[in-house]
Amino acid sequence: MFSLDHQSATPLVVQVVEGFRELVDSGSLRPGAKLPSIRQFAHMHGISVYTVVDAYDRLVAQGYCVSRPHSGFFVRRRADALQPEPAAEPVSSGQYRFDAMWYMQRIFENRALRLKPGCGWLPGEWLFHDGVRRSLRALAAEDADLGGYGEPKGYLPLRQLVRDLLAEHEVAASAEQLLLTQGSTQALDLVARQLLRPGDAVLVDDPGYANQLSALRFQGARLIGAPRTAQGYDLELLEERVRQHRPKVLFTQPRLQSPTASTAQVAHLYRLLQLAEKYDFVVVENDIYADLDPEPRPTLASLDQLRRVVYVSSFSKTISPNIRVGYLAAHPDLLEELARLKMVSGLTSSEFTERLAYGALLDGRWRKHTKALRDRLAVAQQRVASELLDLGFELFAEPKAGMLLWARHPRIADSTELAYRAAEHDMLLGPGHLFTIDLQPNAWLRFNVAHCNDPAVLAFLRAQLD
Repeated sequence: MFSLDHQSATPLVVQVVEGFRELVDSGSLRPGAKLPSIRQFAHMHGISVYTVVDAYDRLVAQGYCVSRPHSGFFVRRRADALQPEPAAEPVSSGQYRFDAMWYMQRIFENRALRLKPGCGWLPGEWLFHDGVRRSLRALAAEDADLGGYGEPKGYLPLRQLVRDLLAEHEVAASAEQLLLTQGSTQALDLVARQLLRPGDAVLVDDPGYANQLSALRFQGARLIGAPRTAQGYDLELLEERVRQHRPKVLFTQPRLQSPTASTAQVAHLYRLLQLAEKYDFVVVENDIYADLDPEPRPTLASLDQLRRVVYVSSFSKTISPNIRVGYLAAHPDLLEELARLKMVSGLTSSEFTERLAYGALLDGRWRKHTKALRDRLAVAQQRVASELLDLGFELFAEPKAGMLLWARHPRIADSTELAYRAAEHDMLLGPGHLFTIDLQPNAWLRFNVAHCNDPAVLAFLRAQLD
């Protein structure tokens, strides 16, 4: 196979990675070939099991291998991740008043409050900050040209890595069908500005993603609710509204949706795509919580293969929201239009932060981090759900994964009033009206389980119910 030099200045883990990469690149190890077991390789070469684990994880992160539970590590089918792909052929060419709701949203987004059980981000210590720091050190050591603008579609190696990640989820896309953005927010904004005009009907999850709803209102779109259920969608009511309003676009979060934490059943995804085909609208799948889901499951993009679906995601929920790296995948024609709009509105995204994200994703500890994060969230889900139920709350869904819970209490008629009282106690809650189309006060609250570990949160809720 290959030998290791224990006297070399090159770390053993790097030697193992480079050895297997050379075997794969040369064709000596064919796609589907099984690597030696971790213990077998460690014994053969007289090295630590932990060194082999780190090396194999790096090979997975770099797209050379896949890990199959209880089976081992196998060489994966992959395009050359370092060679640029051929360039795509050129493609031919209401006022909203922010009153009390806008004020409440400012409170909702205020990070100055000490307790944040209603926020939409993970605590800093839950994120992959160590990986970002390692990537930053490696980037600082490179002789890279960081003085110019980045590529219009984003840093090519990262796009190629995202392409490989999507392929693992059965979405076939070239790197030219991928556009890197400043977080998923910019991706969603680009799609909305490209496909919608003021007065156009647009379907949105109801309740739905608060920032998206505000952005669409500001653009002058006419919001039509796609009612959520614990199983996904109220399909009968959804089709009735599609027939009546003939929307141009549906923006939706099928998986671990914000705020309800519900995940749509596969049958619902198929039906939604049938409606999109029949009534001719585009589906924008916001899958920003994909890395928090322990279950492999089909996506709208995998079922549709980017014919009508635009797929949006980001690394904000797992690496860090501060680096602002997201992406979208779309049909080639639409992707080129979105890339031009990105150039017109902001030139390019930051290659520096895209390189940071790329380095973090190549880190052999990335896979361990995401698994540990999912496990940690599962424990928090169970604990917070139990505490809310003991207080008499009703849960919209019990996802047992992700970071959100959507709950209401029969003794709380207006969660907005409760959120104001919470702010006076240095606590940020997520009142239900922020996530609805009609903006009317209601009893629902969004809880972030990762921020509910302070006893003061439960004590405040209990005191309000006494």
